[in-house]
Amino acid sequence: MRADEGLILDEPIDDALSSRYLAYSLSTITQRALPDVRDGLKPVHRRILFAMLELKLDPESGFKKCARVVGDVIGRFHPHGDQAVYDALVRLAQGFAQRYRLVDGQGNFGNIDGDSAAAMRYTESRLTIAARLLLEGIAEDTVDFRATYSGEDDEPVVLPAGYPNLLANGSNGIAVGMATSIPPHNAAELLDASAHLIKYPGASIETLMKFVPGPDFPTGGVIVEPEDSRAEAYRTGRGGFRLRSRWEREDLPRGLWQIVVTEIPYQVQKAKLIEKLAALIETKKLPLLGDVRDESAEDIRLILEPRSRTVDPKIFMESLFALSDLEVRISLNLNVLAADGTPGVLSLRDTLQAWLDHRREVLQRRTRARLGKIATRLEVLSGYIIAFLNLDDVIRIIREEDHPKADLIRAFSLSETQAEAILNMRLRSLRKLEEMELRREDEALRIEQAELNVLLADDQAQWKTILGEIKHAKTLLGPKSDGGARRSSFAEAAPQDRTAVLEAMVVKEPLTIVLSEKGWIRALKGHGTDVADIKFKEDDAAAFVLPVQSTDKLVLFSTNGKAYTLPCDKLPGGRGHGDPIRLIIDMDESHTPFAMFVHQPKAKLLVASTTGHGFVVSEDVIIAMTKGGKQVLNVGGADEAIICKRVSGDHLAVIGENRKMLCYPLSEVNEMARGKGVKLQNYKDGGLADATTFTEDDGLSWTDPSGRSFACKDWKNWLGKRAQTGRMAPRGFPRSGLFNPRK
Repeated sequence: MRADEGLILDEPIDDALSSRYLAYSLSTITQRALPDVRDGLKPVHRRILFAMLELKLDPESGFKKCARVVGDVIGRFHPHGDQAVYDALVRLAQGFAQRYRLVDGQGNFGNIDGDSAAAMRYTESRLTIAARLLLEGIAEDTVDFRATYSGEDDEPVVLPAGYPNLLANGSNGIAVGMATSIPPHNAAELLDASAHLIKYPGASIETLMKFVPGPDFPTGGVIVEPEDSRAEAYRTGRGGFRLRSRWEREDLPRGLWQIVVTEIPYQVQKAKLIEKLAALIETKKLPLLGDVRDESAEDIRLILEPRSRTVDPKIFMESLFALSDLEVRISLNLNVLAADGTPGVLSLRDTLQAWLDHRREVLQRRTRARLGKIATRLEVLSGYIIAFLNLDDVIRIIREEDHPKADLIRAFSLSETQAEAILNMRLRSLRKLEEMELRREDEALRIEQAELNVLLADDQAQWKTILGEIKHAKTLLGPKSDGGARRSSFAEAAPQDRTAVLEAMVVKEPLTIVLSEKGWIRALKGHGTDVADIKFKEDDAAAFVLPVQSTDKLVLFSTNGKAYTLPCDKLPGGRGHGDPIRLIIDMDESHTPFAMFVHQPKAKLLVASTTGHGFVVSEDVIIAMTKGGKQVLNVGGADEAIICKRVSGDHLAVIGENRKMLCYPLSEVNEMARGKGVKLQNYKDGGLADATTFTEDDGLSWTDPSGRSFACKDWKNWLGKRAQTGRMAPRGFPRSGLFNPRK
C-alpha cells in the first residue's frame, strides 16, 4: 500500500473551486481588505502597533530601528513579507497620508511627491499619542486575545480604541466582490458627535453633521460638495466628496498675475500632478496655461502662469479643475467589519454608535477585571490581618512545622491564596505601622469595589464615564493640540459656466467660414476674404461666407427643420476644399442647410416652413452639440423648412409664392421650443416664399438683388391679422419674392 494512498480526494471540480474560492474570499475580506468598525484597523496595522507596544516604544521613549519592529511583527504575529509590513508601517508615519499619525518616524519616510521611504535599516520609529490612545487599557482585559499563527504568542483581536479611528484616519481596501473607501475626518468633531449621540441616541444625520460637516484631509484642500449630497452620503454610507486645491491670485508688476496653489487634494502626488499639467500644456489641451513650476519647500507652492493676463482667474482655474487632479472626487463607501466579523455598509450614525458600544464593552470589561483584582487583594489583605493578629503562632508554625502552608490553613481557616501570601511576606513587613496601612488599604479597596459594582449596574453611570473619556481624548487630539485643528474647509462651487470655460480654452482668432453649394465646409484664417479668391471644386460655388471668431458657435439650419451646432475651432482648416458637411453632421442627401449664422445667447429666431406654419424660438433652446442636431421645426411629406431669421422688431411681414403680402404684430406668433407652429399666412395656391421682422417705428423695407434698399412708406395698407391672405405686394417689390435675397 502506498504512503499517499487515501489522500487523493475525488470531488467535482465545481465544488472544489467554489469551496476554495470561498475560503480565499473570506480570508481576504476579514484579514486584509476591510477594517474593523471598532478600532478602524486592519490586522497588519493592529499587529504593528501591538508589537511596538511590546517593544515599549512609547511616545516618551527613544526610537528603535524599523527593521526591529518589522522583524517582531513578521516573526511573532504576521506571517507575510517584510516589505508589505514595512510599507504599512511607513504609511502610518506619513503626515500627508494619515490625518492622525500612529507612528512617529525618524528618517526618510517618503514625501508628497511620491518618493519612497528609505530602507527599514535606516529609519526609526515609535508610537504617537494617537496610537497610545488606541492601545490604552489593553493590559486590563479590555479586549479578547487569540493565539498567533505559530501558537507561541497571543495577539489582540481588536484594540480598545480611545477615539473613533475608523473615521478619523479613514481606510481603503479592495476585497473579493466588495471594497471600502473611507476618507479621514477631524477627531474632535467625531468625539463631539459621539458625545451628542450618547445624550440623544436617535440623533438625525443632519444633527450629527452640525458636528461632522464633512471629511478633514491631512493635505487640506477645499470641499465643494453640496451639503445635501454630503448628508445623503453619510445617511447611506455611499457617496463622494469633490475636493479642490486651495489657491490664490498673486499680483505681479505691469498688470501680470499668477496662481499660487498652497494645498493639493488628498492622495495626489505633487510630482505626477506637475507632470500631467506639463503634458496638457505640450498637447495644447490647456491653452490658457502658459507654464507651471514647483517652488515648494516644506509647504506646497505651485505656480501656475496664465498664457494671457486678460483671462478671468476663476475661469482659468475652472479649466484646470476640469482637466487635472487639482480637483478630485474622494469616494465614500463605509463597508466595514462589524463586531461579529460580518461585513456591511453603515451610516455615519451607525459607525459612531458601533464605536460607542465598543467603548462601553471596554469599560465593562476593565471594571470587571479591576473588581477581580480587588477581590484577590482583599482576600490577601484579610490573610495579612489574621497573621498580624496571631503573629507569634504564625511564626512558630513557619519555624517548627514541616508543612507550614497546610498547618496555617488548618489553624486559621485561611484560603490557599492567603496562606501563600503569608509565606511570601518579607520580615521587614512585620511592623505595627504595616497593619494600619493594610487596614487603610482594605477600607479604600472596599469603597472602590462598591463604586465599581454601582458602575456596572448603572447604564447612565457608564455613559457618564465614557463622556469623561471622550473629553480626555479631545484634549489630546482637539483643536488646541498639535495638528488637531481642521485643515479642509468648505465652499460652494460657483455654477460652472461650461461655455465660458470652453471658450476661454480656445485661442481667439478671426476666421472666415466657407460653405459651398455642394456642402464642402472649411475655415479660412482671418477676415476680409474676397469670395473671388476662394477656389472651389468644379461646378461648385460659395453658398455661405461668414466671418467669425474661433470661440464662436456656428449654427446651421436645414430644410429638415433641424439645427446643427458646430464649434468654429473644430472645423477643417483652409487648405484644400475642406470636408463634406455630411461627415461632420448627420444630414441625408435630400436635405440642405439654408441658413448659417453665429450663435447669439438670448437672441430669438423666426422659423417657418413652406406651408406657412412657423413660430418664434430662443437660440439658447436650439443649441445641441451633437452630430444629429436638434429638431426644432416639425415638417413632414413634401413640406420643408425655408425660414430661419433672427428676430429684430415687433412686427412680422410674410409673402407667399402668390406674391400676396401680409403684415401684423409679432406678438400674434407663439414662442415655442419645438413644433409645427401656427399658421402665419393663408394660401389657396402655393406656399410661403419669405418672411421678415421689422419695427413699427422704422417701417418695412427690402433689398433688391443689386443690394439697394427700398422702404415701403405705406406698409400699413398691408396690416392685418395672422393667418389672413393679404394683398398683392407693392409695386417695385423684387421679382424673386424675397425681402432680403442672398447674393
